[in-house]
Amino acid sequence: MARDNINDILVFLAVARERSFTRAAAKLGMTQSALSHTVRTLEARLGVRLLTRTTRSVSPTEAGERLLQNVAPRLEEIEAEIAAVSDLGDKPSGTVRITAIDHVIDDVLWPRIAPLLPQYPDLHVEFSADYRIVDIAAERYDIGVRYGDQVDKDMIAVRLTPDVRMRIVGAPAYFARRPVPASVADLMKHNCINLRLASSGGIYAWELKHEGQAMEVRVRGQAVFSTANHLLRAALDGAGLAFLPEEMVGEHVRAGRLQSVMEDWCPLWPGLHAYYPSRRHSSRALALVIDAIRHKG
Repeated sequence: MARDNINDILVFLAVARERSFTRAAAKLGMTQSALSHTVRTLEARLGVRLLTRTTRSVSPTEAGERLLQNVAPRLEEIEAEIAAVSDLGDKPSGTVRITAIDHVIDDVLWPRIAPLLPQYPDLHVEFSADYRIVDIAAERYDIGVRYGDQVDKDMIAVRLTPDVRMRIVGAPAYFARRPVPASVADLMKHNCINLRLASSGGIYAWELKHEGQAMEVRVRGQAVFSTANHLLRAALDGAGLAFLPEEMVGEHVRAGRLQSVMEDWCPLWPGLHAYYPSRRHSSRALALVIDAIRHKG
């Protein structure tokens, strides 16, 4: 196969995985027109259509799916071998791509990784904030970070935090106008701050637990956001009640900026875990990052 084909196939694989020329172009740092031209050139060279294009979507054809399923893993093996050879040098190098929820990047990952970067100038870390349960192998991430019960069993998992208590919180200014809720029936009368999930477009149902019974409660309120950090800001501003992890709100509760309510309804979730596929070679860069973020307690 001509060497030019390899670069063109990497471009095709980005589009096939993203199911979008726009997202693939952003990820690769290319213009959409250049990316589209590259794919068309590859299709002409191979004599077969690889992508089905409509005004709303892009999907692999049978030939494209065969490349995606059979060629992509082999290219990843080559990249892993090259990374392993590179690791024989004196300085760890390369890019480690991580997908996590926004507040986890802010509160857990960045504080642990930031001190690492000055020590290793050739190490690069790319963060992607996402609430979806990401297929990290298919989307070419090195590490995913999610709560323990969301990690696939075939992944290597490393604990990052102890188990996490959820909290229902509101600002003192909010409770100056409203009574403190003691039950789900009370909660339904409150102005609650909701989270819209980008993956489904739906509103997240609060996962509560009382006397051993788990339940999903769909609360109502005036404000809806797509990130946990915005929920916290709205709660601090007195806009309503928010359902957030202890790691986000604990400091504010202790300082009196927020009040925690219905504590016997708030469940304990499995702690955050970093997870990644089992690979024959794990790069020194990946090992450094994993060691920096793992729970030491």
